[in-house]
Amino acid sequence: MIDISVHDLIKSYEIGNNILNGLSFDILEGEHVGVLGPNGCGKTTLFKIIMGTLDYDEGSVSVAKGKKIGLISQIPDIPEEWTTEDVLKSAQKRIFLLQERMETLAEMMESDNSTELLDEYDRLLTEFTGSDGYNADIKRNKVANGLDIPSSMRKQKFRSLSGGEKTRVNLARLILEDTDILLLDEPTNHLDMESTEWLEEYVKHFRGTVLTISHDRYYLDEVCQRCIEICEGTAEFYSGNYSFYVVERQKRFEEKMKQYEKDQEKIEQLTRAADQMHLWAFMGNDKLHKRAFAMEKRIARIRENGVEKPKSAKKLDIRFKEAEFHAENALVLEHLSKSYDDRILFSGVDLKIGPSEHIALLGNNGTGKTSLLKIILGQEPQDFGNILFGPSVKIGYLPQIIEFDDEARTCYDTMLYEAKCQPQQARDRLAAFGFRGDSVFTPVSSLSGGERSRLKLCIEMGKNINFLILDEPTNHLDIASREWIEEALSDYEETLLFVSHDRYFIDQFATRIWMLSNQSLKDFKGDYETFKNWEERQEVFEKIEANSSSENKPKKNALKSKSPSKQLSKIEKEIESSENRLMEIISLEEEFATDYQKLMELTEEKDELDKTLNTLYEQWDELSSQIQKTDG
Repeated sequence: MIDISVHDLIKSYEIGNNILNGLSFDILEGEHVGVLGPNGCGKTTLFKIIMGTLDYDEGSVSVAKGKKIGLISQIPDIPEEWTTEDVLKSAQKRIFLLQERMETLAEMMESDNSTELLDEYDRLLTEFTGSDGYNADIKRNKVANGLDIPSSMRKQKFRSLSGGEKTRVNLARLILEDTDILLLDEPTNHLDMESTEWLEEYVKHFRGTVLTISHDRYYLDEVCQRCIEICEGTAEFYSGNYSFYVVERQKRFEEKMKQYEKDQEKIEQLTRAADQMHLWAFMGNDKLHKRAFAMEKRIARIRENGVEKPKSAKKLDIRFKEAEFHAENALVLEHLSKSYDDRILFSGVDLKIGPSEHIALLGNNGTGKTSLLKIILGQEPQDFGNILFGPSVKIGYLPQIIEFDDEARTCYDTMLYEAKCQPQQARDRLAAFGFRGDSVFTPVSSLSGGERSRLKLCIEMGKNINFLILDEPTNHLDIASREWIEEALSDYEETLLFVSHDRYFIDQFATRIWMLSNQSLKDFKGDYETFKNWEERQEVFEKIEANSSSENKPKKNALKSKSPSKQLSKIEKEIESSENRLMEIISLEEEFATDYQKLMELTEEKDELDKTLNTLYEQWDELSSQIQKTDG
């Protein structure tokens, strides 16, 4: 069944310039599809058209009848007096109305036992139970916690929230509404890493249809089954996630380039032959003119129907100028502490950074990552501790919010003043970063976020630096701009310290992880994937240890006095109980196939049971070996 159908869609904001130019595609029920393309290609315009909030010029757009559709970026008109909790509860309005009516009927039935009241109550109870009404509060709390909407925010007036907070609340609202079709327009923009991972899990288990625009490539890899790229107003289709798209796009580019070169070679060959025949015809063989004209018609057909030269983003041809480093450590942090009023961000941080290390500073929003960077840069004082740099360290810094000395200056003038370079050198370096022709005379104040990042990097790369600090370098940038920055950093071999929520970026560059949480900084030497695996193992060990100390401690003491055979019998019973519960969950997954939230809860419980069973199997194996040795 087709949930969304778009055919020959045309939309323009100015005459003669179609942003969507014959766009066509179908989205099947339950598909999870990524919509790709550079900023300005029409992705958000498409979503607004599908929602019916924007008109189009030609074509057709249809959504399956009876399907409830929700757009994340669209903030509804909320009454001024509503709190965040009111907004969240509005998503469960039907459940609360059912509950109210059931309470009214219960009161009426105290004095009236008519079958009409009993039948209505039974019908409403069935509907209430089927909607998981008894767990409405639990579900709302779970979604709010997963998207980092704390109780303090839930008490606030919705209108007082920031744009990012409103987006998170609206995302939670749509999830609670059990929407059939989700249109997600940059859903991870205002989420920290933990919230993003929660959203990923939700979307992966969501049985409805998802159409998502995102610049978060890791997220696209996790949740998308296929991708649609909007290219010059039309659709290109890729039957895989983002990583598949990257490889396949390059293959198609190379194939088109080969065909284009083949066509050009043929045109050149036919042109030479036609010119030669015209020459021979002028020398007395008039019949050769006809053959020459036939060749020229063939050339025209190739030019008209042949492959156009494929376009590819120009690569950077500039690299960082790196200063030589002569020291054991680039940076030493001794007993570093920082707090605001009564709130401690971190304390007792003792760390060393060696030359050429690439460190990702991670943590949820508000844990103090940017504060730590500012302390290292000397922009903010620490409460206690020392910061020591190596004697030859030269720092380069790309802040989260990029500002220039004079925003009225053009890119060209900014390069002259801030990079202190010669006019031709400024033009050459700007061209290497994609600022060509008249674009170099664009005022800095008119630049997009990606262009500002490129210009700042262009200035920094001309300096002799050996310690580069980046604060959210890819935040709010489109994929093309992220790739520009990654390419600029690809050959950088000196010390790098960066804050980022972009896991694709972290995967590429981090060789060491600093995780800031619970007022302390955890240091892990290894890449991001290894760190995540280690962290998952630690969570399992902590849960096992917590269970052992709280529930099982007395049992452990009792077990010491029991024989190994009795211990083995006890473990076998636990295994049997866990396996039975696992079979129950598998049956329940089929029963609740359309209840997405319940399905997620069952999946979490199943994962925990799998871990518990693995531990029990190991204990059983160890005890069995002991008993065999004793018997032997």
